[in-house]
Amino acid sequence: MRAYRRHVTVRAYSSDQPPAAGRPLRELFADRYSPVRTVDLPLLGAAVALTILGTLLVYSATRNRTDLTGGDPEFFFLRHTLNGAIGLGLALLLVWLGHRRLRDAVPVLYLSSIVLSLAVLSPLGSSINGSRSWIQLGGGFAFQPSELVKIGVILAMATVLSAHLESDRLERPGVRTVLQALTLAAVPSVLVLLAPDVGQTMVIAAIALGILLAAGTGRAWLLGLAGVGVATGVAVWQLGVLDEYQVNRFAAFANPSLDPAGVGYNTNQARITIGAGGLTGEGLFNGGQTTGQFVPEQHTDFIFTVAGEELGFVGSGGIIALLGLVLWRACRIAARASDLYGTLTAAGIVVWLAFQTFQNIGMALGIMPVTGVPLPFLSYGGSSMFAVWAAVGLLLAIGVRSRERL
Repeated sequence: MRAYRRHVTVRAYSSDQPPAAGRPLRELFADRYSPVRTVDLPLLGAAVALTILGTLLVYSATRNRTDLTGGDPEFFFLRHTLNGAIGLGLALLLVWLGHRRLRDAVPVLYLSSIVLSLAVLSPLGSSINGSRSWIQLGGGFAFQPSELVKIGVILAMATVLSAHLESDRLERPGVRTVLQALTLAAVPSVLVLLAPDVGQTMVIAAIALGILLAAGTGRAWLLGLAGVGVATGVAVWQLGVLDEYQVNRFAAFANPSLDPAGVGYNTNQARITIGAGGLTGEGLFNGGQTTGQFVPEQHTDFIFTVAGEELGFVGSGGIIALLGLVLWRACRIAARASDLYGTLTAAGIVVWLAFQTFQNIGMALGIMPVTGVPLPFLSYGGSSMFAVWAAVGLLLAIGVRSRERL
């Protein structure tokens, strides 16, 4: 309750009110519009550094892959660079718009994600690596709607929960509000699972639980939802919703020695590649396992193996530190947000990036099943890059707004 009262108190002094007596307008203008004073530079710098590192790692993983590049070793390097530049521009646009202005467009964003998820299940959808999760745009470009779904779910749940809590001045959401928020997460989750895309479904589920926890939902709700999640997983397994290759992935995770030349090949080679890097690595572009193309999907799902081999424990640890810096700054922004909507949005982004990072690095290390989720900022993929940079833009916008209130 104390945190919620802080939000109400801060909102009472909005920038729409007249400036405080005796404070120069020039000072207020500078506080509000100077990017150096308002943008969270550590967060922005860490995101840029990770994107640059990802570009180098993607180039290392693909420069010798003539089967993917068509003979152009810089094909993926240039595309990843372009994706990062577009993502940065999208983030700056969101900072300029502001997260509260974007709130008015939440219904459109959410419904768009639903429509696109339905389109994936129609003849418009296409399968990549066994998952029907993409819409081909032509020219070699494809869009993955599940990335938009994550943003839509975060903003929709934050909107519903904050509206009820603020209007009724409640400590925690009521049953009806929780059910509404869960429905907003459940509908796209089912559509993504039907693709089937288990990894992204797990990310959406984690986001929903994180936002409910940040909103002060009771412990009984969270325990009940965890039980429902376990029951749903068992039902999905028993009803044959998953494709055979996905079942084999979970089987290989449960038994790492199972068919090392078949279903266990990816994880075995990933661990060998990371272990080959030792403390300081074999040097950027000098990884023997990477050059030999022993790890499948190394530029996407297993990009962390390139860092492990070529940059070693020190370099890959540095990447984890940068990802930790992003999460730390996001947590600070969530704690200092000027409104509950901003707090819940930032909290959802924190859970999203944290869970996806743990899942991706975990499957490279063999401590999590292979589910095909990308490593934020580093894995190749335009949809993923745009989504994580949109998340950074939302965080920066929330941070700017909170500093305007100080």
